[in-house]
Amino acid sequence: MKFLNKNFKELETFAKSKNKEYINSSPFPHIVIDNFFNETILNNILSEFPKNLDNIGYQYKTKVEQKKFTLNDSKLLTENTNNFINFLNSQIFLDFLQTLTGIDERLQSDPYLQGGGLHELRNDGYLNIHADFNIHPTLKLDRRLNILIYLNKNWEDEFGGNLQLWNEDMTKCEKKITPIFNRMVIFSTTDFSYHGNPDKINCPKDQSRKSIAMYYYSNGRPSHERKLGAHSTIFRKRPGSDDPDGNIEFKKLFGKIYYRSKKKIN
Repeated sequence: MKFLNKNFKELETFAKSKNKEYINSSPFPHIVIDNFFNETILNNILSEFPKNLDNIGYQYKTKVEQKKFTLNDSKLLTENTNNFINFLNSQIFLDFLQTLTGIDERLQSDPYLQGGGLHELRNDGYLNIHADFNIHPTLKLDRRLNILIYLNKNWEDEFGGNLQLWNEDMTKCEKKITPIFNRMVIFSTTDFSYHGNPDKINCPKDQSRKSIAMYYYSNGRPSHERKLGAHSTIFRKRPGSDDPDGNIEFKKLFGKIYYRSKKKIN
């Protein structure tokens, strides 16, 4: 498994040792693992990271997310990047995730990389706190896990862009995670796993916040993880902020149009 740091070759043993930590983490199941991957491979991916995502990728430009660019078209990704993503979608990695998270339903990868792939936030960019869409639009499977792998060298807290994990009541940010190079964050996605990076990026002009995002699914999920039916992204207001108000905001899954529901989440 050339994609892994040699210290993590025994994947099943490591996953078993971290299962309780993952399940018991607050505000929802998650784990942060540093230097998990082969640094040389991530260095190659970073060196080949497209400088023109604004031209070849998709740009999110709304009041709840700004200057966010994504690319999930394998034809436009480099060989190194495609090979790495294929590993993340492999049975070996899926088995690791299954053991680590303790999810009963069989996990499945997403060959379409819907919403995933390469992500980039440039200066003044942000992504407000939200819960993700919960059903894959093509596969019709339940979204269960997010994995974020950061590619940012010499990243400082003052640059902004920390990943924030909020409690279900949206009264408190319980964890902030700096998006440093070769840091992987894995977390369970439910109707109330609120997260985002709402603080605007303010980094040196030659830098940006870069990551690889992967999402995993299952056929069915526990009923306690649902508060709503099928939905797209739900944005939430932080207390004392000028974010959009506390009403649910639904993002059209494949577009830039937003509409607001009058229904509130309690």
